[in-house]
Amino acid sequence: MVDVATEIVIRRPRGVVAAYASDPGNAPSWYTNIKSVRWESTPPLAVGSRLAFRAHFLGRNLDYVYEFTELDPGTKLVMRTAQGPFLMQTTYTWADTEGSATRMTLRNTGQPAGFSAVVNLLMAPMMRRAMRRDLALLKQILEAA
Repeated sequence: MVDVATEIVIRRPRGVVAAYASDPGNAPSWYTNIKSVRWESTPPLAVGSRLAFRAHFLGRNLDYVYEFTELDPGTKLVMRTAQGPFLMQTTYTWADTEGSATRMTLRNTGQPAGFSAVVNLLMAPMMRRAMRRDLALLKQILEAA
């Protein structure tokens, strides 16, 4: 079982950060490991939406489908894998901070399957590094806009 959370403060209004981060089409621009996203349901994003992701992690291509289970625009988004090698739930939350900035938290919880026990032991630290890198890239993109 892994449970990894990381957060960052982005000097942009919460609505701007949440809109960009929750748009599945933007995922490949700020998630280093995500290579593509394809709608399996009809847009726009809503509870029950399903999207197919292709990622590259630990030297492997991973294909999985996320189903969106909670969506409170500008506040919280929760999605969980409906199929694929990672039984994972991803949660985004956004909160206002001083000076029109936004604190974004990214949390992944779940049970990776199909990997060796050794890789599973290393999964949380590797995920934490990747998540911090992704949030830093998101910050860079949004603060440059």
